Amino acid sequence: QVQLVESGGGLVQARGSLRVSCIVSGGTFSTYSMGWFRQAPGKEREFVAACNWNGKDTYYADSVKGRFTISKDNAKNTVYLDMNSLKPEDTAVYYCAANTNSDVAMGLIYSYDYWGQGTQVTVSS
Repeated sequence: QVQLVESGGGLVQARGSLRVSCIVSGGTFSTYSMGWFRQAPGKEREFVAACNWNGKDTYYADSVKGRFTISKDNAKNTVYLDMNSLKPEDTAVYYCAANTNSDVAMGLIYSYDYWGQGTQVTVSS
């Protein structure tokens, strides 16, 4: 059974920075592509960032490109999302997800078969 646990969310001022982390247990993390998604109140869950199995190929939503960076540490079974120049519209619950069926970075939500419980990120203006 693959389990994902996010951490690192919190309250930050606009233009600030924050790192969220996701540690994965079970399965073979080094073969998985990983993604980050977010869901704001009253909105659908949306794609944020993804990386392939070794973290070298990355893919971002236009809304975060140039501000957010996804990285993957296979030795630590952890994927990170570094968020810079945060905006109030980045406020959401952030979820990490694992695609255990492909090592390619994907932005499609249904590609992911395991999800974490989410961590709240709040950006104040």
